[in-house]
This record gives sequence, structure tokens and C-alpha cells, in this order.
Amino acid sequence: MPENFEIAYPWVFVLLPIPLLVYWLFPAIRIKSSTLLLSNYQKAISYSGEKPKSAAEIKKRSIFFWIWFGIIWIAIISSLSSPQIVGKPELQVKTSRNFLITADISFSMATKDWMMEGEKVRRWDAVKSVMHDFIKKREGDRMGLIFFASSAYIQAPFTPELETVDQLLEEADVGMAGQMTYIGKAITKGIEIFEKDSLESKVMLLITDGVDGGSDILPLDAADLARKDSVVVHTIGIGEPGESGSDLDEETLEEIAELTGGQYFRAKDKERLEEIYTELDKLEPIEFEEKEYRPVRLLYPYPLALAIGMLMLYFLISMILNLERLIIRKEAKNV
Repeated sequence: MPENFEIAYPWVFVLLPIPLLVYWLFPAIRIKSSTLLLSNYQKAISYSGEKPKSAAEIKKRSIFFWIWFGIIWIAIISSLSSPQIVGKPELQVKTSRNFLITADISFSMATKDWMMEGEKVRRWDAVKSVMHDFIKKREGDRMGLIFFASSAYIQAPFTPELETVDQLLEEADVGMAGQMTYIGKAITKGIEIFEKDSLESKVMLLITDGVDGGSDILPLDAADLARKDSVVVHTIGIGEPGESGSDLDEETLEEIAELTGGQYFRAKDKERLEEIYTELDKLEPIEFEEKEYRPVRLLYPYPLALAIGMLMLYFLISMILNLERLIIRKEAKNV
């Protein structure tokens, strides 16, 4: 549906004839003028027996005046009618979900075995590159960030400001939370941040390339707590299990996802990770409000500016003409 021109208050145009009604219903202003005294004026009165009558002058306006002020009046009425351009309807994004990214930044994520733009890069650099695009596409979600290794800490609490989340993701690096991979601790930290918020829809994305090395709480026990708190956990395993330098525990990640109603994905390279994020978009689609939002651009300042500009120009021209008349009169008196 294309953009349309609309008038919000068309009834205002019934006021257009008001100046004509005023002109017809109220008499013109009469201005007294001084008489021209003749030498034999009094004799003429006595001979004729007529009594002198008072006289008045009615100032006449030129057609230019009426056209000028007619345009000004039309511009004022047009401004009051609130003309506007209404854009095509747009569905408003409905913020209805907390989406938490919980990412592993243990030392193993520094392994250079992923290809990006023809070069081998660290797993974390490739993951972070894809995550940037994913975050930007989640408009409508309130997103948060948790990074974990030996410890788990909140990098960004839930916020609709996705640019902020994206910037905080960029600032994170491998080793900031320790060396080991404590998956259970990461999930419980995520549950804590969910409990502080009132939204019912809760989604956690757990990204790791290792096996849990913690002893405080086991990953499946933490997943059970998440299930009880209605948190859906999708898990992404980074790398190839069984290869040298990889201790990915796929079985645990699959059980975590199954227990909480999520899905498990394995990303062996950057391209597969991009595909996973596309699949996640389908699993957790962005929701929209049912009502339609129509963007409106108000146009009333334009006719209003025209009316004010023409009034100012009229008074400026009048002042200049009056000044010229005064100068001419003074010169006539001096002569």
C-alpha cells in the first residue's frame, strides 16, 4: 500500500467563507477627512440656503490586496486542517521474550581451526562474527549476555538496546572468565538473571566447545532447574568431537536441550554456524503486534510558514510605502 495524502480535519474548510461574511454583514469603516475651504464658501451657503453636510471617506482596497490576503487565509485554514502523508501500514514489533546468549570463552575457544575469509582464525573470533549478525536481527527481543569458563558472569543484563549488547560482545575475549568450562555454573547464572525479569517467554542459547569440568552443580541438574523455571535452552556444540584438540561433550548438550524443550546443533565451521542461527530464527520467530502502525508525516508547518511569510512581507512593503509617502510630503512642504 503506497503513501497517501490525507487531511485530518477536513471540516475546518467550512471556515473559508468567514472573511466574505464579515465583509457583507458589517459596514465598511468610514474615515473622517478634512474639507477643502473655498474663498466664497460661506456666501454660497447663504445664497443656496443649504446646510453643509459632514463627509467621510471609505478606503478602497486594490484587487492585489484581496488576492494576497485570500491566499494567507487559505494557507491558515489549510494548516488548521492538519494535512499529512500517511505511509503504508507496518506491523509493530512486540517485545515478548528474553533471549539470553551464554557463551563459552575458556582457553579452548582460542584454538585456530576455523576458516574465515580464507584464513585460519580462533573459534571465538568466528563465533563472535556470526553472533553480531544474529543479535542485530533479533529486533523486538530483550537480549542479555553471559560469558563463562571457570566462572560465569553477566556481561549485559536484559535490554532492548541491541547495539549495546553487540558492543559488549565485541569487548569480550577468551580467558576473561578463566581456563576451564563450567557449563552447570553458566546455566544457573542464566536462571538467576531470568528470575529477575517478569517476561514469561525465556530462551537461552548455550554455546560451548568443551566438556563440563565443574563440581558445584552438574549440567543436567542445572538444566532441570531451568526446565522448572520454564527456560528453553538451545545448545550449540563448537568443533568436531573426537578430533585432536576437541573435547566436545555432545551427549550432555543434547540432553540439556531435550530436557528443557530446546534443540541441539553442532557447528563444525562458520558456514554451519550461520545456518544454525537461521534455524534458530525459525524456532524462535520475532513476534509482532496484531495492530498495524501507520507512519504519519505532518505537513501543517508548510502552509503555516507560507501564511506567516506573506503577512510579514505585506507589513514590510506597507512600512516602506508609508515611509516613502512621508518623505514626499516633507519635500513638498519644503518646496
